[in-house]
Amino acid sequence: MTPQNPEISTAGAVPNSTEAADTTAHITVEGFDSLVPEVIDLDAPRDGVPLVIETQSGLERCAAALAAGHGPAGVDAERASGFRYGQRAFLVQIRREGSGTWLIDPEPFGDLSIINDALRGVEWILHAASQDLPCLSELGMWPDKLFDTELAARLAGLPRVGLAAVIEQLLGFGLAKEHSAADWSTRPLPEPWLRYAALDVEVLTELREELIELLVADGKLEYAEQEFAAILEAGQAPPRVDPWRKTSGLHQIRDRRQLAAVRELWQERDSLAQKRDVAPGRLIPDSALVAAAKAMPSTVPQLLGTKGFHGRAAQREAPRWLRCISTARALEDLPPLHLPTNAPPPPRVWADRDPEAAARLATARPKLQARAEELNLPVENLLTPDYLRRVAWRPPVELSEEGVAEELANLGARQWQIEITAPLIADAFLHPEPLPAKEPRVPAEAPSASAG
Repeated sequence: MTPQNPEISTAGAVPNSTEAADTTAHITVEGFDSLVPEVIDLDAPRDGVPLVIETQSGLERCAAALAAGHGPAGVDAERASGFRYGQRAFLVQIRREGSGTWLIDPEPFGDLSIINDALRGVEWILHAASQDLPCLSELGMWPDKLFDTELAARLAGLPRVGLAAVIEQLLGFGLAKEHSAADWSTRPLPEPWLRYAALDVEVLTELREELIELLVADGKLEYAEQEFAAILEAGQAPPRVDPWRKTSGLHQIRDRRQLAAVRELWQERDSLAQKRDVAPGRLIPDSALVAAAKAMPSTVPQLLGTKGFHGRAAQREAPRWLRCISTARALEDLPPLHLPTNAPPPPRVWADRDPEAAARLATARPKLQARAEELNLPVENLLTPDYLRRVAWRPPVELSEEGVAEELANLGARQWQIEITAPLIADAFLHPEPLPAKEPRVPAEAPSASAG
């Protein structure tokens, strides 16, 4: 098995008397006594590129084959982010030993619940599961058990955790990712894209085995299992409140009427994008919505003269956008600049607003960082940074390890995280280091009078 952080150097072929015919280039890996092959490009599925399933009979055949397979199932989905409205899947890839690789076009079907039923009780292997589970859920697919190779790689302390990087580090295969940002709503899908899609699930089972071996060696398999269970237990995130507030550049708006204009423009754009099944940003970019809200134009020429407000959707739909701005101009009930929140303020202001909380946070952070380094995992995986900020800003009434553990559990920390971090946090809160003294402000010198 490849070490977590191998020191690799290339070497030419080194045949001996019994391997004279072997001319394969090799690399040396620190910690190994023998040479191992260089990275091999993974450019073709072992069983060839499968046909895309797009008929009911094909879907039933796929479900039967998957149900008859054995072991976990590698699962992936391709979306058309930036091209189509929403985040729905336009291709689903599944590979299971004993049944092979299947590529499914979800568009002809109402859902893929027949596939979900075929995989009841089967562990699904996904890379960065939080990205694909939402669109799979829309198709009626949700795993009973999960193994997330990206999350496992983080916990294992791998330096790079993208799918191609993890496959290269642990399996020695090079996986091309040139079609990751393609428009997967294209029909028919080009053969190179299908080959790429099939390869995304080609070695997930082998990758899972390597990651399990790493996690077991470091005593972290239980950490990973708790993380995977938490993802499944959390389920689908509820719809975002006021999604228009995620408009890029909204922080530039300091006036409630302008904020109302952004809301009206965003909602109208979203409705039109959904109707046309196109990504909203392809109609009008966020930056143009913000610019128009700041300018509040009242005529078409003024609107089209606004920065970023150009292109076919801007010109053809100009009256639509002007109506939005006119509506915002006439509104009496304006949206608040900020929604109420129980989140603590930014840490940069803590020293002024609550020096004791600032001292708690400043003392706990390096303790967690040091422990994360000892465990060889990212500190954000040891404990979600927001959890630490919240418990530091509003510490438990009983300032003890038990009190901190209860607060972390209420926030959603996993048991393994609580067991490691609660003692460190409690100690930091009970014995905070004093904050560094503030340097006095030096008043700016008044400009000297120029000689007359």
